[in-house]
Amino acid sequence: MLRRLARLRALTERRVIRAFHRLFYESGTQTWSNTRWLGVPAQKCPFDLWVYQELLHELRPAVIVECGTADGGSALYLASICDLLGEGAIVTVDIRDLPGRPQHERITYLSGSSTAPEIVQAIQERVDGRSPVLVILDSNHERDHVLDEMRLYGPLVSPGSYLVVEDSNINGHPVLPDFGPGPMEAIEAFLAESVEFTVDESREKYFLTFNPRGYLRKAGVQT
Repeated sequence: MLRRLARLRALTERRVIRAFHRLFYESGTQTWSNTRWLGVPAQKCPFDLWVYQELLHELRPAVIVECGTADGGSALYLASICDLLGEGAIVTVDIRDLPGRPQHERITYLSGSSTAPEIVQAIQERVDGRSPVLVILDSNHERDHVLDEMRLYGPLVSPGSYLVVEDSNINGHPVLPDFGPGPMEAIEAFLAESVEFTVDESREKYFLTFNPRGYLRKAGVQT
């Protein structure tokens, strides 16, 4: 009887969480797409932003690589946390060069595809010899593109640091069921071919994350 009640409670909890996730995501103009940092659109789930500041405090990254700049709000957020920590730089790349992005001494903007050889080389040069390195992927969400990014940028991640794949909630996980193969499918394909990274589910501690199974920790000890 107690086991049955526990299973029923767990099932009810999962249903409630999924329903709230869909409500929160589909109400984007009131929630995540209306999230700003110091007045700049960030378009993130606030719970994930909180997890990011915890990661930065723990890792003290020398460089944060961000694929997918948009308006620059998330880059500014990361730079602001680095200001508080007194260290760290952000290299962020986007296929669009939008005017009016926030200027900050810690932020370097690159324009182009995150998988273009010249962009990858430029980022490698800025990362070379620096550690720890944290990578955040939030550009084109199609499976093949995300998988290419993971293969290209995974080697840049320092042992003990993270490769964060954003928006793995789409394609029915649990939102946008008709999107088609996306970040979640890229994660599963990448994990099937890589033994260096594991999913850190402890980063999904607020029930709602836009990055389920997307916080990937690289094996090894941070130096």
